[in-house]
Amino acid sequence: MNLRTTALSLCLASGLLFGTSPEPGHGIQPGHLDTSIKPSDDFFRFANGGWLKVNPIPADQTTWGAFNELAEANRTTLREIMDSAVAAKAPKGSGLQKVGDFYAAGMDLAAIEKTGIRPLSPMLARIEAIQNAKGLATEIGYLHTGIARPAFGFFVGQDDMESTSYIAQFAQGGLGLPDRDYYTLEDAKSQDIRAKYLDHLAKMFELLGESKLLAKAHAGVVMGIETRLAKASMTQVEQRDPRAIYHKMSPAELMKLSPDFPWASYFKAIGLPEQKTILVRQPKFFEELGRMAKDLSLPQWKTYLRWNLVRSASNNLPEAFGNESFAFYGKVLSGAKERQARWKRVQAATDGALGEIVGQLYVEKAFSPAAKAKMLELVSNLRVALKDRIEKLPWMSEATKQKAQQKLAAFKVKIGYPDAWRDYSQLQVVKGAFLTNVNTAARFEFSRGLAKLGKPIDRNEWGMTPQTVNAYYNPSMNEIVFPAGILQPPFFDLKADDAVNYGGIGMVIGHEMTHGFDDQGRQYDAQGNLKDWWTAEDAKAYASRTDLVVKQANSFEVLPGLNLNGELTLGENIADLGGLKVAFEALKMQWAKTGKPGLVDGFTPEQRFFLGYAQSWRFHARPETARMLVMGDPHSAAHFRVNGPLANMPEFIEAFGVAEGKPMARPTDQRPTIW
Repeated sequence: MNLRTTALSLCLASGLLFGTSPEPGHGIQPGHLDTSIKPSDDFFRFANGGWLKVNPIPADQTTWGAFNELAEANRTTLREIMDSAVAAKAPKGSGLQKVGDFYAAGMDLAAIEKTGIRPLSPMLARIEAIQNAKGLATEIGYLHTGIARPAFGFFVGQDDMESTSYIAQFAQGGLGLPDRDYYTLEDAKSQDIRAKYLDHLAKMFELLGESKLLAKAHAGVVMGIETRLAKASMTQVEQRDPRAIYHKMSPAELMKLSPDFPWASYFKAIGLPEQKTILVRQPKFFEELGRMAKDLSLPQWKTYLRWNLVRSASNNLPEAFGNESFAFYGKVLSGAKERQARWKRVQAATDGALGEIVGQLYVEKAFSPAAKAKMLELVSNLRVALKDRIEKLPWMSEATKQKAQQKLAAFKVKIGYPDAWRDYSQLQVVKGAFLTNVNTAARFEFSRGLAKLGKPIDRNEWGMTPQTVNAYYNPSMNEIVFPAGILQPPFFDLKADDAVNYGGIGMVIGHEMTHGFDDQGRQYDAQGNLKDWWTAEDAKAYASRTDLVVKQANSFEVLPGLNLNGELTLGENIADLGGLKVAFEALKMQWAKTGKPGLVDGFTPEQRFFLGYAQSWRFHARPETARMLVMGDPHSAAHFRVNGPLANMPEFIEAFGVAEGKPMARPTDQRPTIW
C-alpha cells in the first residue's frame, strides 16, 4: 500500500478494542483455504487457493482480490450517493448540486454523442494557432492547467529539504506508455506493444478526422517524440534515491539548462508568481527537452500536443474514442476483456473531481465515530510495539536509535477523513457539459495547488479521499494516513477476533509506519526533511540487511521468465516485513492484557494472525497486468507479499511447524531482520 508515492496507548488494559471471540462468518474464511496444499510449501495458496478457484477475474477487471471486492462494495455505496444527488435537485452552488450535475452530465451519453468533439474544438484550435516557440511553451502551459500533461510534469509540493515550505517542481513526463522501459526494451513483447501502440495512435488521429495515410504519419511523429523523452528519463529504480531527484535551482538556471525552451512564456501561461528557487527533479531530461524544442518543427509539436489532448479527454468524449482507448490501454496493456460499465467510469470521474464532497457523503454512510476511535487506539498500540522493537535492535547504535524514536514519536496520524473538508465553493459545475466540467475541475485543482506557494504548509490536507481503499505514509509530512475506505472487512472487522484484525488492518498500520524507516523514508527526519540522521556504521548495517531483501525478491518468478525487481520493490518489501513484525508484537501485548484466546476453526491465535494477513492479500492478475506491474509498480506481486515476508519470520515458522528446508522457511542466514 502506497500512495507516494504507498496503508495506543491502546489503553492496553481495557481489552475493548476487539472482541476475543469472532462472530460466525467474520474473521478467517475456511472456504478460502486449499487444504490440499501444505502451509509449509506455499502459504499464499494454502490460505487463498479455495477462493482463487471460485473467483475468476471479472471481464471488466484486470485484477481481482480483497482490495477489488472492497472497492466494488464502496462503489455500490457511491453509486447510491450519486444517484441520490441527481434526484435531489439541490440548491445551486451546494456540494450536492455539483455532485449531481457532474454525474448526470457524464451519464447523458446521448448528449455526449450528439455534441461530438465540439467541446475539444477550442483547445484544438489553440494548438493549431501556435506560431513560434513562445506559442508552443504557452500552449503546453495552458494544457498543464487543464486535463493534459504533455512534455513534462509540473506541480507544487513540499520542499524535501525544507519541509515547512512549498516549492514549484518540474519532473519528467509526457509519455503515452506507462514507463520509459516500454520504449527502450528490445524483447519481443515490448516490440509488439510498441507496434500496437502505433496502430492505436493512428486510429485516434483518424477519429479526429484525419485520413489513414496522414494518421499513420502522425502516429510515427508522436512515437518519435515520446521515445526521445523516454530515453532522457531516469529509470524508476534510479528515482528511488530521493537525493538523485533533488536539484534546487533558480528559474534562471532552468532557463540556462534548456535555453531553447521559452520558460518565461510557460511560467506566464500557468500563472506562476516570481520564484527565487524551484525544484527540477531530473535535469538531464530538461536538457533534452530544450534540445527537442529546437530540433523539432512546430507541425511535429502540434501533432504531439493534439495526441496528448485527445488521449486525456478520450473517456469524456463520444464512445468511439473511449472504446479505442480501452482497446489499447485496457486490452493490450492490461488484458481486460470488457470495458467497465459507464456508471463506474463516470463515478470515477466525479470522484476525481469532487472527491471530498463525495467523501463527506460517504463517511456519513460507511464510517462511524466509534470506528475512528477504535482505529486511533490500535495505531497507538502499534506505535508502542515499534518503539519497543527499535529500542531492542541489536545492530543499531544508541545515537541513531534516539533519532529514530524521535521520528516515531512525531508521526502524525490521520484516520478515516479530514478534520477540515476542502472548499469547492469556487468550482462551477454546469448541467449537461461533461468534458467542460472535467476540464474546469482540473483547472480548479491546478489553481488550488499553485495558490499554496508562499503559504504555510497545510498539515490537515489529505492526499487521498476518504472513500479510497488504500493507505499511505508521507515522508515530508511524517504522517500515516488511513482513509475510511480501507477500514472495512476484511481489513478491519469489529466482529472478528484480535488475531485476524491485527493480521489485517494491524499489518496495514505497521506497514505504513515502517515506510517511515524504509530505504527511502529513513532518509527523512522527524520534521520531514531530507536529512541524514544515521551514523555511518548504522547506515552500513542497514544496507547489509536490505541486500537480503533485494536478493529474495529478485528470485521470485511472477510469470515464466519474468522475476520481481528487488530494487524497485525494496521499500514496499521492507514495509511488509516490518509491518508484520510490529503488528505481531502489538498483538502479543494485547494478549498480555486481555488473555490469549484458544482455537477457532481449528487454528491457534498465532495461526489466525498469519491467515488473517494472507487472506487479506488474496489476489490474482491477468498476465498482461502482472507484466505491467512488475515493470512499474513498487509493490511486489501478492503471492510474494505473503510468502516472502512470512518465510523470514520465526514466529510464522513456529506457528505452523514449518520444517527446515521447506519453501516457507528461508535459511536462517538469508532472513533479513530490519525493524
